[in-house]
Amino acid sequence: MKKITGIVLLLAAPFVSKSQDWHIGGIAGISNYNGDLTEKRIDLKHIGPMIGLQVKRDVNRWLTLRGGATFGLVAGDDKDSEGIGRRARNLSFRSPVFEGHVGAELNILDIDDKGFTPYIFGGVAVFGFNPSAKDSIGNRVYLRQLGTEGQGLAQYPERGGLYSLAQVSIPFGAGFKYLLSDKFTIGLEVGLRATFTDYLDDVSTTYIDQNTLLAERGQLAVDMAWRGDELHGGAYPLDGAQRGSDKNKDWYAFTGITFMYRLGSSGGNRSTKFSKCFRM
Repeated sequence: MKKITGIVLLLAAPFVSKSQDWHIGGIAGISNYNGDLTEKRIDLKHIGPMIGLQVKRDVNRWLTLRGGATFGLVAGDDKDSEGIGRRARNLSFRSPVFEGHVGAELNILDIDDKGFTPYIFGGVAVFGFNPSAKDSIGNRVYLRQLGTEGQGLAQYPERGGLYSLAQVSIPFGAGFKYLLSDKFTIGLEVGLRATFTDYLDDVSTTYIDQNTLLAERGQLAVDMAWRGDELHGGAYPLDGAQRGSDKNKDWYAFTGITFMYRLGSSGGNRSTKFSKCFRM
């Protein structure tokens, strides 16, 4: 988290300007994800908490630069799937997501004049994650080190090494800002994150040979790679059988209420009356 915050501060340094252009505040709400353990593009069955800090600087009335650090919790579980094949696979995961981001907002209206504005935003982020799942007796097991799909094994060079727990994502989305007073702004923001990893949930391609995985990584890796036997006692899938799909990368999303405090004076342009937001 310290590394991510440091990167954000470093990237934001060139934007430092007069205090009256700056806002500090936060966001709180929910997080979710889309990947190999979800059936729908938007999965509301597994929602986690989300909270973050934000710093913004108004370049002008239409453009706002932004940076921040956010924590969320994402999860997925085959038990909630409608497909028989997914339920039989019986995989699950949970992962924290620590994100640092910089970007920009494009304000659709002049908030000084209208008292509110919709906006769209985009940027770049660095995030950390660490997928885990509970084993059959309830102990939490971190999955990356097990190499459940043969990552890091000489017998499967095409899988590469163990995936990195630090990745880059592309945040983008839309929001709405409402001017409460000269100092305070409240809003709602929906933000998607396109990532460049397919292992946010530790699932991507195919099963590897059971005996190879057992010899190289141990019984725990075998137990966590396929968990259908916990439900129906079936046989471990053959080498090359489909486990996930690497056609699309994983996504995560943050949706929340924003609350920002303006530093310095407003320059006399902002109204403290709520009624100004209804001005045509």
